[in-house]
Amino acid sequence: MTRDLNVAAPPPKPLLVFDGDCNFCRLWIRRGRQITGDAVDYLPSQDPAIAAQFPEIPREQFDTAVVLIEIDGSVYSGAEAVFRTLSLNPKYDWLLSVYEKLPGLAPMSEFAYRLIATNRRFFSLLTRWLWGPHVERPDYILTRWLFLRALGLVYLVAFISLWTQIGGLIGHNGILPVDQYLPAVSQYCDAHGIGPDRFRQLPTLCWLDASDHALNLQCAAGTVCAVLLILGLAPAPCLALLWLLYLSLTAVGRDFLGFQWDALLLEAGFLAIFFAPLHWSGWGRPVPTTKSPVLNSARFRWLPHPSREPPPSRVMLWLLRLLLFKLMFSSGCVKLLSGDPHWRDLTALTFHYQTQPLPTWPGWYANLLPLWAQKFSGAAMFAIELGAPFLIFGPRRLRFLGAAALAGLQLLILLTGNYTFFNFLTLALCLTLLDDFVLQKIIPQKLRAFFQNAECGRPRPQQYPEAGEPLNSPPHGLRKLLRPGTGALRSWRWPRAVTLPLAVVVLSVSLFQIVSLFDVRSNLLLAPGAEADRWLAPLRTVNGYGLFAVMTTERREIIVEGSNDGVTWLPYEFKYKPGDVNRRPGFIEPFQPRLDWQMWFAALGDVRQNPWFGRFCERLLQGSPEVLALLQKNPFPDRPPRLIRAELYDYTFTDPVTRRTTGAWWHRELIGEYLPPISLH
Repeated sequence: MTRDLNVAAPPPKPLLVFDGDCNFCRLWIRRGRQITGDAVDYLPSQDPAIAAQFPEIPREQFDTAVVLIEIDGSVYSGAEAVFRTLSLNPKYDWLLSVYEKLPGLAPMSEFAYRLIATNRRFFSLLTRWLWGPHVERPDYILTRWLFLRALGLVYLVAFISLWTQIGGLIGHNGILPVDQYLPAVSQYCDAHGIGPDRFRQLPTLCWLDASDHALNLQCAAGTVCAVLLILGLAPAPCLALLWLLYLSLTAVGRDFLGFQWDALLLEAGFLAIFFAPLHWSGWGRPVPTTKSPVLNSARFRWLPHPSREPPPSRVMLWLLRLLLFKLMFSSGCVKLLSGDPHWRDLTALTFHYQTQPLPTWPGWYANLLPLWAQKFSGAAMFAIELGAPFLIFGPRRLRFLGAAALAGLQLLILLTGNYTFFNFLTLALCLTLLDDFVLQKIIPQKLRAFFQNAECGRPRPQQYPEAGEPLNSPPHGLRKLLRPGTGALRSWRWPRAVTLPLAVVVLSVSLFQIVSLFDVRSNLLLAPGAEADRWLAPLRTVNGYGLFAVMTTERREIIVEGSNDGVTWLPYEFKYKPGDVNRRPGFIEPFQPRLDWQMWFAALGDVRQNPWFGRFCERLLQGSPEVLALLQKNPFPDRPPRLIRAELYDYTFTDPVTRRTTGAWWHRELIGEYLPPISLH
């Protein structure tokens, strides 16, 4: 620091002088310029005007530290110059107070500054390793644009998938009819003195109407809102409706809508409401002129354009990242904390590919991998689930590495198993780890042209004023690609008065859920989070996660059969779950056959633990068209059978020799009776 030095000809505004020959200095000056805007001028020490105007400052001082020259002639250098420069932005003025008043901070800061200044080549290399060419604060406009549309696609798949099954699952003639469930709940609430709180405990629009028409209407409305979200029309209102509609159906779906990805979609969808821009229409702005004849055509001329949108809330961006962290880290923790020996000795994957709910044919091949490869895969999975989430909170290149690792794991899971829209939703959350700088480079050329500036045929690279140029709100990231002259934005973002209290609630509940994995429940600091978690639980908005805590080592399959005479039994064939041993396991994701999935869970227990299964068999005896539509093959097309029974089998993948000779993908052996023969009488 140089407090005893003053210059005779002070600058008209604060001036920060840096070593223009230092790559490290030039790199971080970009960030300083971005923070201070036009409140500070920047010049390299090599500029002849510096020596001419400020002869009082020795030349060698510029070579060892940055120098701040104030308008009153005061001169500061080193860490103090940095703190004083940043404090010229009102948002950062607290930094100087901390520097000056916190005991020991000033000398520690100066020591750290000297350490970095004398090793600038190393720290320059380290900066480029960790941040890449961009240390300035990036934009996330393109990130949000892609994430919201990816989320819209997931919602679209979820609603359409459910729409095609809802009559057979929870319709009037379905397995678990809503119009019978809600009167029973209402009767229970009346008997136990539960008043309006029943609507929080069971938040569903079906309180207004539980008919099949109302269920189909909710699915249709969700489908329409998802399409509108993809098109960019009224994103925040559409997201709010999507969350409400999906919550409404999940609340009454019971066994068939209680999966972790249903909860994940609700939580991600709820946070996205406050991440989205507040406008009714992103339409009405012409697409920038490009060299692409497709994008210049009239039919693309009125696509929604991000130039109409304000930057997204950083608070909500980090809450979405926290959700990804919670999902992945919890999934790794529950496997180790469950005490399952197969996870701990890394042999779980020797069972997983054939015992998972709905395998794929690549999973058959993955099951053939030698033991060392299966153990290596298990170790790599733990490294990703337990290690990669922490990269989310690191510098941008470490964050990108975390995104690549998490996305790579999801792609491998997509290849070897059918987990509905879960992996696609997780991949959408991985988008929040990327910024506009990197997305500009990896998105397709035609999409990139949609974001480019009107005056050029390709996206402009990142540009900053040269040293000595006045700095007027420096453009960076995607803002440089958007059309200039947008004037006042036609949309807004959520105020901090909304996002900050929301963040406090989500953080406290999420912290409680993560810490609870380690059985730490008595800490008084966690009490508010525990209470909020209990109250919010019916809303499924802040959830705990953890898939496959205990590995299933045997595959049990329930084969449902019908008969008219009690002697000849014919099997009902499901659309997707294993049944016929010669049928190849296929890909059905992102679609979710909810009955097939629930049959896997039913096989893990007995019929007494799965009362819905008895209702399913009853509907088969009644010949319910809605339930039969959920199946691949009805062996009694003319009239329902007189008897229904269920047999339990053990299924294993065949070996390559057996598959070549017989064509069978599965080998099965009868275990015993799951449900004895029943009839309607």
